[in-house]
Amino acid sequence: MKLYELSPAAGSVKDVKRVGRGHGSGNGKTAGKGHKGQNARSGSGVRPGFEGGQMPMTRRIPKRGFNNIFAVRYETVNVCDLDKFVDGTVVDAELLKASGLVKKTQNGIKILGNGELNRNLTVKANAFSASAKEKIEKAGGKAEVM
Repeated sequence: MKLYELSPAAGSVKDVKRVGRGHGSGNGKTAGKGHKGQNARSGSGVRPGFEGGQMPMTRRIPKRGFNNIFAVRYETVNVCDLDKFVDGTVVDAELLKASGLVKKTQNGIKILGNGELNRNLTVKANAFSASAKEKIEKAGGKAEVM
């Protein structure tokens, strides 16, 4: 293969739509902008969300509550979900992600105390509930905060 033999894949390159090139083109005369009005003018148009002077949807809908931008939203895993691992396993973020118990690990992982644990595991997570920590240690394991 030589450099001059290279070509893009079939259908990947389209011709540019040439507006304002006569009636036969299908986009002649007004070039697809209609007749007069705000959107027909050059350099003009309306901003996203503008509804023609009507009170915009974003201002009509009532707003409630507060979104704390500093809140830490952990991925949660219950103690009963950890029961599927073999005794002596070190359960960390990578293992939880590989086993499908969590999807994302960048927010951190919190272990919650729902259910029972009968395995001796070393669990490494960003946070533990008090009941989860108690159940892990009662089963003979360790709860390590990363």
